[in-house]
Amino acid sequence: MTVKVRFAPSPTGFLHVGNIRVAIINFLYAKKNNGQFLLRYDDTDSQRVRDEYSKMIVKDMAWLGLKYDDFFKQSDRLNRYEEAKNLLIKKGRLYECFETPEELNLQRKSQIISGIAPIYDRSALRLSDEQKQTLRNQGLKPHYRFLLLDNEVSWQDKIKGKITYQGRHFSDPVLIREEDSNGFGVPTYTFCSVVDDIDYKITDIIRGEDHITNTAIQIQIFEALDSSPPDFAHLSLIKASEGKISKREGGFDIKSLREEGYEAMSIVNLLSQIGTSQSLKIHTNCAELVDNFSFDKFSKSATNYDISELLNINQKLLQAYEFNEIDDILKRENKTISQKLWNSIKSNITFLKEVDEWLEICSEKFMYNNNQKDKEFLSECLKVLPTDTNSENSWNIWLENIKKISDRKGKDLFMPIRLALSGKEHGPELKNLVNLISREEILRRLS
Repeated sequence: MTVKVRFAPSPTGFLHVGNIRVAIINFLYAKKNNGQFLLRYDDTDSQRVRDEYSKMIVKDMAWLGLKYDDFFKQSDRLNRYEEAKNLLIKKGRLYECFETPEELNLQRKSQIISGIAPIYDRSALRLSDEQKQTLRNQGLKPHYRFLLLDNEVSWQDKIKGKITYQGRHFSDPVLIREEDSNGFGVPTYTFCSVVDDIDYKITDIIRGEDHITNTAIQIQIFEALDSSPPDFAHLSLIKASEGKISKREGGFDIKSLREEGYEAMSIVNLLSQIGTSQSLKIHTNCAELVDNFSFDKFSKSATNYDISELLNINQKLLQAYEFNEIDDILKRENKTISQKLWNSIKSNITFLKEVDEWLEICSEKFMYNNNQKDKEFLSECLKVLPTDTNSENSWNIWLENIKKISDRKGKDLFMPIRLALSGKEHGPELKNLVNLISREEILRRLS
């Protein structure tokens, strides 16, 4: 059987690190097993779905290299959900309810006060056809609940191990919301997801542990629709020290990280490896991540997402790239950099966009205003600048000459020259910087 997994975001916000981690794990698992990776939009909530979010999901996934084998939208399958709805009604597993949100809220409060578990009391099952019609005549529109059985529900989770629910722990879930003005009841995620997974022959559902209760319910829906449930793997959630990770809260979305200059592989490296038993390694492509993939490595405990860790990975990733890889990336942006310049600056940059600044420093007209005391020192340094500033020993020759005319040492000697040449306190070693700037420009900047 071909392994099939799916990533099912709702286009109601920008993708954030929490849900893109689920996409990455699904993608790696599919590739590990020579399977298929599907993208599905859970977009039946028309009030919150936005076209800009739909387009950004595709853009984010393409940027991260998460190529999918098929794509579909739930909003295109409403007739199919209607068929499945009618089947469940026929089997006596889906029933009409007429309670208003206010009535349900009062029911829950009453149960809590009485020490009873706040589970829907199934009073709608006791309504006669005449009573239902009376409620309709009063303008009430039905919603539909799924009748849960009291049996044990259990599955062998690929990360959490065996999970079991004894008896009825949940309210009968609403699978079809109240009918709209067109007389069409909107199906919920809980229901649509099962129908889709059956139709598209999904073999494995990999998602966050916040869906575990959904799984217990959905297993019964699978069985009611005469289908065996797929295998499940529930990932521990990732948390951020700065606050919760949420697409509604913002601050952790992929769009922002891309715009800030992070490399796609930095995000893939971090999100595919945090929450596992392995030490984090820097990979320049997904091949090794696929080869090393195993659910055995995933922790059952929540893990932290730290933006400073992503920053560190980004810097190490740039250093790990071969020059030809960097050259290809920059050429796509109509930029050119020499291997010598790249090797000189790569250990001093965190984002690739910083290359622009060093290209400008090394090739454009530039002037830094040193203090008067340092200007006098620099004037003396100019007098002993070697004729040849392109050789590997140019800086060492110049340094020896400077020591003969000045008693400055350490930072007092190096910093005025570094600032005059680059305007920065940190950057390539002076022995490299001297080679990267023309002799005429060195003379001009120090004068």
